[in-house]
Amino acid sequence: MPVSVPASTPVRLAVALLAAGVLAACGGDADDAAPTSTSTGSYPLTVENCGADVTFEQAPERLVLLKSSAVPFLHDLGVLDRVEARAGAYPTDYYDEETQAELDRIPLLTDEMDSSGHLQISKEVVIGQEPDLVLGQVDNLSRETLAAVDIPLLEEPALCGAGGEPSFDDVYDQLELYGSVFGREEQAQQAISDVKDDLADIEAEVGEGSGRTAAVLYPTVGGGTTYAYGTQSMAQPQLEAAGFENVFDDVDERVFEVTLEELLGRDPDVLVLLHSEGEPGPVEDAITRLPGADDLTAVRNGDVMTQLFNFTEPPSPLAVVGLQRIVERFGRGS
Repeated sequence: MPVSVPASTPVRLAVALLAAGVLAACGGDADDAAPTSTSTGSYPLTVENCGADVTFEQAPERLVLLKSSAVPFLHDLGVLDRVEARAGAYPTDYYDEETQAELDRIPLLTDEMDSSGHLQISKEVVIGQEPDLVLGQVDNLSRETLAAVDIPLLEEPALCGAGGEPSFDDVYDQLELYGSVFGREEQAQQAISDVKDDLADIEAEVGEGSGRTAAVLYPTVGGGTTYAYGTQSMAQPQLEAAGFENVFDDVDERVFEVTLEELLGRDPDVLVLLHSEGEPGPVEDAITRLPGADDLTAVRNGDVMTQLFNFTEPPSPLAVVGLQRIVERFGRGS
């Protein structure tokens, strides 16, 4: 799958949004705090990731990225320069100028996707980079496949399919995990503090929720299945923090197919539409041009916004920026 800055916008987010619209400005502070060649962790280190134990004899120095999800974590810890190669889509709207400059220096192996938006890359291409860590699992390159050639893999826990209800605490947990893996515990704690401050500022701006309802969807551009996000997705705490009630808060799943008829039955006041890349117009059209969509309150009132996928999922510093964008677009949920 799958800006104007008001005076009330938190300072750290405002700086980042004005630069590019995406990352909290605290990311650059981690780079300044210590040279990227310095690791202070204790090894060997074993961490639990998606139900598997992953052991590191030393801090990883040669990374391959197969998804964009880890980028904000690596930037905040000052280790993005350890990435030797990347594959997949890395929309520029996610990144401030500094992060984008770092990414531009990393060779892109491929951005070829199949019709469902999944990366297509061979095992041989990835192994040929001689990584000591791969970040992000794809359909044809599993943890077990890489383990057979002694290459560890880490995936964002929310994308493992293990279930559970995510929260912003998961952002802090993942920062701590990466901080331990790379020997950057101090930078991780600073990044956690900054993200907590930004979230607190947004929640203070929102105040109490008004009871307005919302749905987060992932439409298929050009026609096809529409997906919705339930309580096991980051959409749930994000909508709650924005002052909305998720109309699918009775669905104990992360993502699932949904019909227009069910949407009409639940009739959310607001729609947030996610997409992985490309322009937002066709994404919005995929919902608003469905026969009968004009009967949706959100469509009728023009309360529809599009947002790149990582601004909602998985839990990362970008989810806080995505929250801020929802609040800016729809106000404080009233």
